[in-house]
Amino acid sequence: MRLRPAWLLLTLVLTTGSVAARELPDFTRLAQKHTIAVVNISTTQRLTRDGVSPGVRPGGPYPIPPKSDPEEGGGSSLGSGFIISDDGYILTCAHVVADAREIVVRLNDRREFRARLIGADPRSDVALLKIPATGLPKVTLGNPKQLAVGEWVLAIGSPFGFVNSVTSGIVSAKNRTLPRESYVSFLQTDVATNPGNSGGPLFNLRGEVIGINAQIVSADGGFNGMSFAIPIDFAMSIADQLKRQGRVRRGWIGVSLQDVTQDLASAFGLDSPRGALVADIAIGGPASKSELLIGDIVVAYQGRAIRNDSDLAPLVGLTPPGTRAELRVHRHGQGLRVVNIRIGELRDDRPAARVDTGPARAAGNTVERLGLALSAPPAALRRRLGFEGGVHVDGVDEGPARDAGLLPGDLILEVAGQRVASVSDFHRLVLHHPRQRPVLLLRIRRGEKAQFLVVRPDS
Repeated sequence: MRLRPAWLLLTLVLTTGSVAARELPDFTRLAQKHTIAVVNISTTQRLTRDGVSPGVRPGGPYPIPPKSDPEEGGGSSLGSGFIISDDGYILTCAHVVADAREIVVRLNDRREFRARLIGADPRSDVALLKIPATGLPKVTLGNPKQLAVGEWVLAIGSPFGFVNSVTSGIVSAKNRTLPRESYVSFLQTDVATNPGNSGGPLFNLRGEVIGINAQIVSADGGFNGMSFAIPIDFAMSIADQLKRQGRVRRGWIGVSLQDVTQDLASAFGLDSPRGALVADIAIGGPASKSELLIGDIVVAYQGRAIRNDSDLAPLVGLTPPGTRAELRVHRHGQGLRVVNIRIGELRDDRPAARVDTGPARAAGNTVERLGLALSAPPAALRRRLGFEGGVHVDGVDEGPARDAGLLPGDLILEVAGQRVASVSDFHRLVLHHPRQRPVLLLRIRRGEKAQFLVVRPDS
């Protein structure tokens, strides 16, 4: 073994250390320059009879337990925001100011202002505030589309009330969709964010805001390594509507979507897993009045490629209602087709999802081949959902159905594109499934959402 001189080893260590130091970013100038445009937001909220603020969304981002004040009958909430114009417009998260009786904005120089809520959009979790001040420092906005996974980013906010706290990390992923948040395509980072960071800015190394820190995934309410930010270009489009009309008009086509796996791509004759699979179509919605069909896979919308289901909903949501939009879809056995849909407006009272109809016959049975215990849907469930057909999954044993993701409580609506009216119907369709086709395509309803599953009977 050949020994190296000590001076050479020391040189290697120093050289390696200096290279590593050059590769690590220096956040000091960025923090010093941009904290002046970040604000602290506190609110007094109306409380419900049980003492819980209605502004805290179940499972939502950064729930902060309100501090009850028996004399005021309200609670305090703390969050962050940032100034986007020198005349006092401020962006934050909608849940930070939800149901607030009073909103107080504290600037970096310790001045405090009562803010006016211009508008809030709970679906996107974006809110726009205005304070009576001019000549304010403002942030510079960047382009989230130019972000690369692995790029350094920095957050400034008030976690647990500690104002102007700075944390850093990298972009972990882009275009993330979270449960109940289908109209936002989030940026995922590993920047440490905690209650109070919500509504604060996420910067790139050029000092440009590229997102609003909005959510974390956490089992205990604290930071566990996954943070999600609303892209700033999307947030500004929402803020512009709030400023002009006080609310957001969001496009809607009335479909239920799911991602396309390799198995689904094979089952539908698509060359590779891509696009958004139409699993359901709402009765009376825009899609039901077009040539779009359940089972179509949307691969492009208005000329923009759709890679997965999370790409489509935000694009539709930002399309003005009344627009005639072009969808390029893959249809099994027919290849690519163009479907035109006139975009509707998303409302809370939108039509109910389409359901299958057909006579129900009470029956209890077990499909040994798939490991399923099935029965007719309970009468209460049929009344609630307003349909008669389908079969109820009572139990799932080890086997192909469990491997495919089928769960107790699911309703099986279709087998290989054919409606299921009863348990005997399901038996017949499974037993007569062509042996040369190795997969069985099921369409199911889980809760209020329909989706496709690929079952391999002989696996």
